[in-house]
Amino acid sequence: MNNKILNPYFLLLFSFIPVSIIIGPSVSLINILLIDFSFIFLILFKKDYKFFSNKTVKLIIFLFLYLIFNSIISKDFSMSFNRNFGFVRFGILFLAFNYFFYNKSFVNKVLIVWILTLSILSLDTFIESIFGKNILGNGEEYGARIVSFFKDEPIVGGYINGFYLIIIGYLFYLNKNISNKYKYIILIFSIFFISAIILTGERSNAIKAIFGFFLFYFFNDFFKFKEKIFSILLLIFIFVFLLNISSFLGSRYSSQYFKPIISLFQTNNEQEMKVSERIEYINNRYIRLYQSGFEVFKKYPVLGVGNKNYRVEACLIEKNSKYFCNTHPHQTYFEFLAEHGLVGSMILFFILFNLIFGKIKIILISKNYLQLGCLIFLSIIFIPFLPSGAFFSDYNLTIFWINLSIMYAVGKETNVYRSS
Repeated sequence: MNNKILNPYFLLLFSFIPVSIIIGPSVSLINILLIDFSFIFLILFKKDYKFFSNKTVKLIIFLFLYLIFNSIISKDFSMSFNRNFGFVRFGILFLAFNYFFYNKSFVNKVLIVWILTLSILSLDTFIESIFGKNILGNGEEYGARIVSFFKDEPIVGGYINGFYLIIIGYLFYLNKNISNKYKYIILIFSIFFISAIILTGERSNAIKAIFGFFLFYFFNDFFKFKEKIFSILLLIFIFVFLLNISSFLGSRYSSQYFKPIISLFQTNNEQEMKVSERIEYINNRYIRLYQSGFEVFKKYPVLGVGNKNYRVEACLIEKNSKYFCNTHPHQTYFEFLAEHGLVGSMILFFILFNLIFGKIKIILISKNYLQLGCLIFLSIIFIPFLPSGAFFSDYNLTIFWINLSIMYAVGKETNVYRSS
């Protein structure tokens, strides 16, 4: 095969990944499948199968086999099987990332495009927050919620959160001899992305992004202790400032989130909210979803109702009064318990935590900040109790596997083609 044709072809496909996600799930799926099938043909042509002996690859294969088993025992086989069998594309994508992203020149070219994509999207988020519409005229579908280029879905905050640590980590990964001026520019860039996430009104993603920021700069050796404290205080100041200048954000984060939580612990003399408001908070949508997810788990405690089958059980005509009809429980732990049971959840956590944290010592010692950014994003996904999208949905799983793939691919001791 001619590398003059092959490299630009894969370069285009990998560079297009963030844009494809913005355009829509069908385009994202087609792009990933193009990468997968093209990569399979490349491997068959080169007859390079040594990756099968890698422990990480074996763990991913085991995860795929478990998901197929989960389909077999699920309440609705067809619904579960379509999602679980489709998981194989992420395993192949993981291998493709490891094959191409070990080449630093390839990484540089791809991530420059990703930086431009994320920067334009974040800037568009600021524009929509100020003028009420983005540069394409989107912005009325969800009131004050920001949609940006996603048009009919308020998920831009989660999207930025899924990529910003890759970008920030990459900017440190580029050069090991960083000047003070350069590192402060990266810090400003970090706050720019997080501010965009806060402005979207997506509270859970904002909290995760801020926590990810704290962790990233805590482990960042380019910043002295005083600079780390200053960075954290600066972000807190900006967070409070944005909440104060926007009545929408003030309501989202204070009246609807922090204030009700505080009131739950106040005595009768300290209460600032009416009892009815506290009851409404306790019985809000997310609490009911968590309770519902736990009720499904209680009915199927061992292996769960099956992946993507929460909706099948919770939306029954004659159902448990504690069920709440929805697509999923909107929290990763309750989703795992409801759809995979105790045994299945233990299997999933064993595999996922091994994949994510199994290389943590290598990453911290190597000071590879691109790997560190991916590691931190993968970690904050599992913050307990915060609402989340369905873990196994195409959108969330795509961003998860992009981060996991890059985390392994750009390290000498973690890349599955270079390590055992």
